[in-house]
Amino acid sequence: MVRGKMQIRRIDNPIQKQSTFYKRRDGLFKKAKELSVLCDANLLLILFSTTGKLYEFHSPSFSSSKEFIRKYETATHTQIWCDSLLERNAEKERFEQLCHGLETELRFLRVDDEQCYSVPALGRLERTLEDSVNKVRAEKYRKIEAEMGRLENMVLHHDEEKNFLCQKLGNVEMNKDAAMLDLKLGFN
Repeated sequence: MVRGKMQIRRIDNPIQKQSTFYKRRDGLFKKAKELSVLCDANLLLILFSTTGKLYEFHSPSFSSSKEFIRKYETATHTQIWCDSLLERNAEKERFEQLCHGLETELRFLRVDDEQCYSVPALGRLERTLEDSVNKVRAEKYRKIEAEMGRLENMVLHHDEEKNFLCQKLGNVEMNKDAAMLDLKLGFN
């Protein structure tokens, strides 16, 4: 019996889809095992079903998928598998340092009568406050200059408009005087 070519397309029937998945999964894993044994190839096959169930195959030379992924990371100089505990501890350490720095800075900004500050600490606080005041002043002057420039442009625009209107009024006055003269002379 000869098999015909089957067109590859999505299977809509859930029962047929599940049956095809299991058959093809078994065939895929069988081919992976054959390739591993025949060619002494190291391979890892990871497959998730539509329900989210994990199926995996790794070469017998590796004890786990994790070991295979570590070898891959070493070979490609990338990081796929990360130890989440180490990452969380490093992130926790970064946040603790950030919090400590912010708490120290906040303490410096609030001078309490009850706390005893050293002269160098007070000097640092004074410099921090002077720097902050200088930044505020610079921003204030920048905004004042921008507003002055805007107002100067507005004044220039109004002057130009005033000159235009005066010129127009002068033309109207001249035309009115000419019309009056024409009436007096009887040119109409």
